Amino acid sequence: MALNLYEDKGTPLERQRFTWKELVQPPISKLDDDAFTRVRIILMNGIEMEANRFSHACARMNRDLQLPLAQVRIVEHHQATMVNGLLGADHSTLETTVAYEQVAIEITAVVAQNEPDPYLAQVYRFGMLEDFDHLYRYSAMLDRLEGKDANNILQCYTDIVPGRPTVVEHRAPQDNLREHYHRAGAAPLTKLNALTIMSSEQQTQNFYLNVGPLYADPVARQLYAEIASIEEQHVTQYESIIDPNESWLEKWMLHEANEVYNYYGCVQQESNPRIKAIWERCLDYELGHLQVAMNLFKQYERRDPAEVLPAELPEPIKYESQREFVRRILNQEVDLRALGTQFVDKSQEGEASRQYREHVNSSGSPTDTVSAGYQWWPGTELVRGKELPFNEELARDTELIR
Repeated sequence: MALNLYEDKGTPLERQRFTWKELVQPPISKLDDDAFTRVRIILMNGIEMEANRFSHACARMNRDLQLPLAQVRIVEHHQATMVNGLLGADHSTLETTVAYEQVAIEITAVVAQNEPDPYLAQVYRFGMLEDFDHLYRYSAMLDRLEGKDANNILQCYTDIVPGRPTVVEHRAPQDNLREHYHRAGAAPLTKLNALTIMSSEQQTQNFYLNVGPLYADPVARQLYAEIASIEEQHVTQYESIIDPNESWLEKWMLHEANEVYNYYGCVQQESNPRIKAIWERCLDYELGHLQVAMNLFKQYERRDPAEVLPAELPEPIKYESQREFVRRILNQEVDLRALGTQFVDKSQEGEASRQYREHVNSSGSPTDTVSAGYQWWPGTELVRGKELPFNEELARDTELIR
């Protein structure tokens, strides 16, 4: 049954409480749980963290909203703690990184297909092909550094092949901005899509910046640095498609509605009963947060929330493999480049991006280095043993890591 944002009021804010044991629950199984359970965990952590960042920014600009924002924000913080803690210590950092890229590919692919605005659908497809290549590069690093097959994490849902090469993704800032939707005419789904993908990409950027320096291997450190730079470009791209003319309270309502929307999709599709109960609790809490934001919107802006939010939410994101769609778009659009807010063939790319890329890659590209000679093989190259004698292949791989 569909949620009604004006009738389903959720848990009142004053009753939203956690204990430490509730905040730090047993994590999922890296291998036994479905990969899309992990996808949902990473996505919802990113959405919670975006809600937290927005709330802080809003509080710094709106004195009258500081108390209600603080009251909601501490709950959002605790939800983020609970959700992020569901990823266990049995995941290595690189394995978690591979999972982050699976999130970016599969979720953006769904959004690109359900987006009603053709231009914005193109924006999502453009970014998706770049994240697809990042998965390939990190999978190569996982193989080289830990001897692990990335498909243990991906569970055959997502291909491991090159996308738009990361080495050519670097662009001048003016080529990372996009045209924004218009708040008065955009479909509610368009607004929710933009917030969802921006939140996911921003969390990915922050994760790479934080974990990259933890490696001793210089190629791994550089790899995270290079791909984090593309994630910065992606955050710039996705935040620019959101109408900057929305008021602070309008944006707050949309953030809360987006959390409701995404938790609702998690509840509908979660295969782990214990994790589903967490999604249900968070959904009830977010419905309560939305009531707070809607009441403040009416109080301060003297406007009806129905001007911004529909009574019933759109169909939620489908958590299922988008392999065929990704393959088709890879075949058709891998050679697209950005020129200002538009997408053009690589032969028409602007000089500013060419010069920027030439300089940043002048000492080499870590993403090229790590994947030199790499081709994904089930079980890694240890089970291949046909193309090259084992000792020769091992020697070649060791030299590539250097």
